[in-house]
Amino acid sequence: MQTVIVLIHLMVVIAMIGVVLLQRSEGGGLGIGGGGGGGFMSSRGTANVLTRTTAILAAAFFVTSLTLSILAGLVHRPSSVIRTETPSAPSAPGAPSPLGSGGGVLDALRRGGSGGEAPQAPTAPAGPEVPRSQ
Repeated sequence: MQTVIVLIHLMVVIAMIGVVLLQRSEGGGLGIGGGGGGGFMSSRGTANVLTRTTAILAAAFFVTSLTLSILAGLVHRPSSVIRTETPSAPSAPGAPSPLGSGGGVLDALRRGGSGGEAPQAPTAPAGPEVPRSQ
């Protein structure tokens, strides 16, 4: 269903590009393409047909766009932004822990410190310290 609507949408887009490029320039841009009555249709008849065709194609473009966005919303609905599952196999000792495995800062805060212990406050220095080069 979605593939068919995408194909219709692409055909509407290509047709709309073609119809817009066929329309006569009103501003006169660089002075080209605006003169002479030697076209295959009169300027008034061409303007009416192209204007109506553009309006119809624009309406079809909006309908197919809305349909595609509604279908995209129905197909994939995430249950949560945050992943809550924990991996079953522990990671290697030197490897960083994956999301949700309990090694993150938020997990440590949730448990009340690191590893379930009470959080320790940093100790204040006894006096002023001078930076040392190493």
